[in-house]
Amino acid sequence: MTVEEIKESISMPVLVQKYGFSISAAKMINCPFHSDKVASMRIYCDGFFCFSCGAHGDIFDFIRMMDDVSFKEAFQSLGGEYRKPTFSSRMAVYQAQKQRAMRQKAAEREQERRSLNNMLISVYRTYMERSEPLSDVWCDCYNALQYQLYVQAELSGLEARW
Repeated sequence: MTVEEIKESISMPVLVQKYGFSISAAKMINCPFHSDKVASMRIYCDGFFCFSCGAHGDIFDFIRMMDDVSFKEAFQSLGGEYRKPTFSSRMAVYQAQKQRAMRQKAAEREQERRSLNNMLISVYRTYMERSEPLSDVWCDCYNALQYQLYVQAELSGLEARW
């Protein structure tokens, strides 16, 4: 079983009850990680949080802290299996890393386009203010400004679709 499969099959309240804790109606227990006279640990479906000592985590963290074991031991105690990486699993990891890098480069290119667009808008506005209305320079700047405003709207539309 994988980590996700284990998290889906074992809920935090079930695990806490296996350790002998009784959960109150408010889903609170006495924190086992510090001396606690009043229930201060909240039990959620997928994790826990202690409002006194700040201990928090998921089912694996709870086992690690309770039994003082490593993640691997906690994983295996819940039925997890470590498999030797196969070529296809290594290839999937490689492809995921490449896709992440490509998305990051695309985001950087998009940011550069936005910066250039904003700079051009301010340049064209400045030239329009400094030139005589309806002169050749003013008309060229006006047309270029309209195009850059259109590009800006398109870039904003792309952002809304993401």
